[in-house]
Amino acid sequence: MPCASPRTTRLAPSPTGALHLGNARTFLLTWAIARARGWRVILRIEDLDGPRIKPGAADATIDLLRWLGLDWDGPILVQSHDLSPYHAAMHALTTSARAYPCDLSRAQIEAAASAPQEGTGEVHFPASLRPALAPRTFDAPDSGWRFVVPDDAVVFTDDFAGEQSLCPARTIGDFAIWTKAAQPAYQLAVVVDDHRQGVTDVIRGDDLIDSAARQLLLYRALGYTPEPTYTHLPLVLGPDGRRLAKRHGDTRLDHYRARGVPAERIIALLGRWCGMGATEALSAVDFARSLDVTRIPTGPVTFTAEDDAWLLQR
Repeated sequence: MPCASPRTTRLAPSPTGALHLGNARTFLLTWAIARARGWRVILRIEDLDGPRIKPGAADATIDLLRWLGLDWDGPILVQSHDLSPYHAAMHALTTSARAYPCDLSRAQIEAAASAPQEGTGEVHFPASLRPALAPRTFDAPDSGWRFVVPDDAVVFTDDFAGEQSLCPARTIGDFAIWTKAAQPAYQLAVVVDDHRQGVTDVIRGDDLIDSAARQLLLYRALGYTPEPTYTHLPLVLGPDGRRLAKRHGDTRLDHYRARGVPAERIIALLGRWCGMGATEALSAVDFARSLDVTRIPTGPVTFTAEDDAWLLQR
């Protein structure tokens, strides 16, 4: 009998800026869980975010991942190099009346919606704004297109966060799947890529739990199987309780690297954040060997001034 395909996860950075400690923790955990369990790891550069993409950021990200000691299997997929798989998915959704063109402005949507979704800035798109649903031809790739969201709960079991029951129809409504820049929106691109690359396990920050519900709806509308298993991990926050970002100082990996901080010291700090004991240095391989997922804190981790001072001490 032929061997079953191995479970597969992915590292999927977006080259919109430099990697910081929060990004590093998620990527390191993804890689370590996969290597400890014998999964494949693929690398995908998600570069469809238009003007937010920074020149040279993709190469810098790849270099930093290697500096940390991470590796991957097979060639690197760069989303922008071939849009044909996304076009094929759009044809499937439009001909089955699961998507429709929509060029309404944010102001027009806000006028019909209750309020932005709390914490995201996204505006709920009510079903009342839909046109009559019918099979369509995907003949306007430079228009915005939205997915028809059913008014049902999406239930799934997250490997870290537990049972989830989310209703995108009530939180976000019909969400964008194609942009006026003639490119797929994030939700569609991720689903198409995870399916065609055979991704069975998605590991990422828990700020994307609501995205899992949207992505599962797309999996089902496109007839993609099997659906992936999700593992959403708590984020790294700043002292103010907000997601780690520039406002908390320079936490970029290349900042610490330029200051002479070795990768093993970075990983030692990330190890402490993942429930490991205190140590001065830790390689990526030793991190994977020592990782016990059950000891990862169930709440967010806070990056402090003391963490920064510890990294920089000689």
